[in-house]
Amino acid sequence: MNPRLRDALPAVRGTYQEHAALRDIVWFRAGGPAEILFRPADEDDLRLFLASRPAALPVTVIGVGSNLLVRDGGIRGVVVRLPASFGRCVVEKDRLRAGAAALDANVARVAAGACVGGLEFLRGIPGTIGGAVRMNAGCYGREVRDVFVEAAAIDLNGNRLILGAEDISFSYRHCGAPEGLIFVEAVLQGVPESREAVRARMEALVSQREATQPVRAKTGGSTFKNPPAQKAWQLIDQAGCRGLMRGAAQVSPLHCNFLINTGAASAADIEQLGEEVRARVRAQSGIELEWEIQRVGVA
Repeated sequence: MNPRLRDALPAVRGTYQEHAALRDIVWFRAGGPAEILFRPADEDDLRLFLASRPAALPVTVIGVGSNLLVRDGGIRGVVVRLPASFGRCVVEKDRLRAGAAALDANVARVAAGACVGGLEFLRGIPGTIGGAVRMNAGCYGREVRDVFVEAAAIDLNGNRLILGAEDISFSYRHCGAPEGLIFVEAVLQGVPESREAVRARMEALVSQREATQPVRAKTGGSTFKNPPAQKAWQLIDQAGCRGLMRGAAQVSPLHCNFLINTGAASAADIEQLGEEVRARVRAQSGIELEWEIQRVGVA
């Protein structure tokens, strides 16, 4: 750690934590620490930090770490994690305004309770709205871009921006917004519908997910993107990778597109297992799997 880094940071109302254990945050429960973890008090505090920080300071944003693999060397610079104060959800007729730290599942529940349909697919996506917008998250035939109206974001100079769909250029598991933007809020479009109908679809989705995915394991969600006209899990299964292990990291026997930490796997174990899966699929089918899980930090 650079001993002078902490002294170079601007005064904030939020909190700085040095050498913060990110493995306690991310779902894989593996990986190294953040050099500095910053939790802003509110949006103004985040804007002040970004506007006043040293220009060369690396800044990384994480949510609840449901789709993230932090390498064992940790993350240099400052890691920003938005606290619960950024998770407010407000229903506006048939739309929902959600803070970036709002859990996707909670947004789905709030919408259902307000008789707003069309957002129940979020119940099946682990993570937060900020992350869902950043990667155009989706499941069971629906994606964020299908319901997206606009988002508020802060750039690395502390400026607040409002972005519409034309500014973001969504594609499959991708958002075209600049990497340096930190999403703080999103407005999502639903449709008026009975509470009972929305909840019934949501419960069916949850039941399907729990029956087919290792939702109670230490995992990072879907590991690889689906290639065009293909299913990643089928390609992985056909390559003989179901249950494959490296150290304590394993390809889930329940769903082949999930890697799981069965005990004390290192981030290197998990990433190397993923690369072995990619190599076996390439050799068996000629198809190059692309990582969906975000891998960050120093090996």
